[in-house]
Amino acid sequence: MLSRKIYQLCCDGREVWIFLRDQQRWIERARILDIEGDLVTLRYETEEDDEICSWEEMVRLESIGTITQRLAVVPRGNVELNIAEDCPEPEQIKDSYPESNPD
Repeated sequence: MLSRKIYQLCCDGREVWIFLRDQQRWIERARILDIEGDLVTLRYETEEDDEICSWEEMVRLESIGTITQRLAVVPRGNVELNIAEDCPEPEQIKDSYPESNPD
């Protein structure tokens, strides 16, 4: 079942976070490039000493403990969210702080 999900993530081309249980480490913001047998090819970048390094790594399917992916990003703070004009009204975000109308 995990191999089918990894194949789907590979086809989608989305960034994933992968935990390798045999090395007890996370690989962050990786892309799954290929699956061949029980080998999964990953590409990711790291930043070390003001350098950005690009890595391509092959890991065994059995060493993958967890895969997560980011579903959405919402800015923190008092930021006005953009709403598409063609968004159906039931799905639109309503103002939780209505402006007061001074009379």
